[in-house]
Amino acid sequence: MKRIAVFTSGGDAPGMNACIRAAVRGAIYHGLEVYGIRRGYNGMISGDIFPMYSQSVSNIVQRGGTMLKSARSKEFMTPEGRKKAYENLMNAGIEGLVAIGGNGTFTGAEVFYNEYEIPTVGCPGTIDNDLYGTDYTIGFDTAVNTSLEAIDKIRDTADSHDRVFFIEVMGRDSGYIAIQSGIGGGAEIVMVPETHTPLKKVVSTLKDGWSRSKSSSIVVVAEGDEEGHAVDIAEKIKNQVADKLDIRVTTLGHIQRGGTPTAYDRILASRLGLGAVEGLIKGYKNVMAGVVNNEMVYTPFIDTIKKPKPIHDDLLRMVHILSM
Repeated sequence: MKRIAVFTSGGDAPGMNACIRAAVRGAIYHGLEVYGIRRGYNGMISGDIFPMYSQSVSNIVQRGGTMLKSARSKEFMTPEGRKKAYENLMNAGIEGLVAIGGNGTFTGAEVFYNEYEIPTVGCPGTIDNDLYGTDYTIGFDTAVNTSLEAIDKIRDTADSHDRVFFIEVMGRDSGYIAIQSGIGGGAEIVMVPETHTPLKKVVSTLKDGWSRSKSSSIVVVAEGDEEGHAVDIAEKIKNQVADKLDIRVTTLGHIQRGGTPTAYDRILASRLGLGAVEGLIKGYKNVMAGVVNNEMVYTPFIDTIKKPKPIHDDLLRMVHILSM
């Protein structure tokens, strides 16, 4: 293998630039030519493929977002789109790919390999931390700290006005951001997709706190909770406790994706970017580079896509015990 390309796809995550930097400089260190692809699979289809050098990735390790841009490609979901992508890669002499992204990115890479056999090693770039085969994903730590900073500030105003705040964080299918920012922020209740939290339990917990002269409370809700979004849940709760509690809602939204990556995310991303390049050199294909118990591992895409990554019961138990 002499020439590889790196791209980012799907939702952006803090630390993606650090991962790009590590992939580019790792490839150069090992004597490979390295190319960048702008806007993920869309750039593959349009032929937006260009050579990268060591200086191409100078001064980006601290930046959020992705210098290669990102996109979700409907055209790549079609055989015609993938054929165009393959032809452009062949014209550029690309022999292997480093794909930085999440479930959708790796699903596309799996289909692409089955059709055209271009080796791909993925790096888990998603704030949700929902990929099997790695303890943490790139961007998760930064997203938790961003959420935690917001929760701390909301706690101040909640306490000042004796209010209950329902705070919605990202996590359509995963409650990792919610559980960790909830524990760190001292939330009284955390609602996640992995386990059902009945509304009657939320009501009883809030009423119990009120009866013990607890003047304010925080409820952290993952956006994918089975009871609905935070606005919907708060409205249902209001009908049952309106005479006792002043309830407000804050949705944190996309601020969790932006910002300067933490030291942990920069180091993890650097490790994974280099690990992906070295995986290609070793002959790995259709796998995701991950870190489990501080060891580099390579997990087949099909497992990262299909196998669940449950939240440990101890974290859920901790929320209950510490909210007293």
